[in-house]
Amino acid sequence: MKVPYSKADESELIKATLGNDELAFGEIVNRYRKMVARTVKGMLGDTIYAEDIGQEVFIKLYHSLAEFRGESRLATYIQKIAINLTLNEIKRRKRFFSLFAQKGSDEMYEMDIADGNCEEKREAGEIVAKALKKLDPKFRVVVAMRMLQGYSTKETAEMLELPVGTVLSRLSRAQEQMKKIIEKL
Repeated sequence: MKVPYSKADESELIKATLGNDELAFGEIVNRYRKMVARTVKGMLGDTIYAEDIGQEVFIKLYHSLAEFRGESRLATYIQKIAINLTLNEIKRRKRFFSLFAQKGSDEMYEMDIADGNCEEKREAGEIVAKALKKLDPKFRVVVAMRMLQGYSTKETAEMLELPVGTVLSRLSRAQEQMKKIIEKL
């Protein structure tokens, strides 16, 4: 390939990877590892399980890349793998931590629980993490995609293979449930 991999488009990288070029696949991993980490850690928390799932995502990608038909962006395909593997882990371990806090009545915003400078923020994050654990995974994944990842409703619907109305409904129900759970905590 004449173009350096850092400047190659995803179709060139896929073609080179399918030709057993490890450097091309390395570039794919480099481009999408942060996205995968945000998704997995947003749904599982910053745990060893999240690191394992992150690695599994790229292993599964490598083995399934020949099946990628190019009907969507590669990022979308990778995101679906990450979501599916993470949901499987949630089902297996019944674990879920998140970085959200309630703001106002319905609106939610991302926060950094790890910021040790603000005890109130950390405590609020712990309460929200406990509340999120109580949500059904189908609601949690919508909250994580919309609120943590910042995907639009349409993008979330496409990645989860759900109608837009279902995504909106699940997000609304999740926020209502979260509010009730947090009030009890």
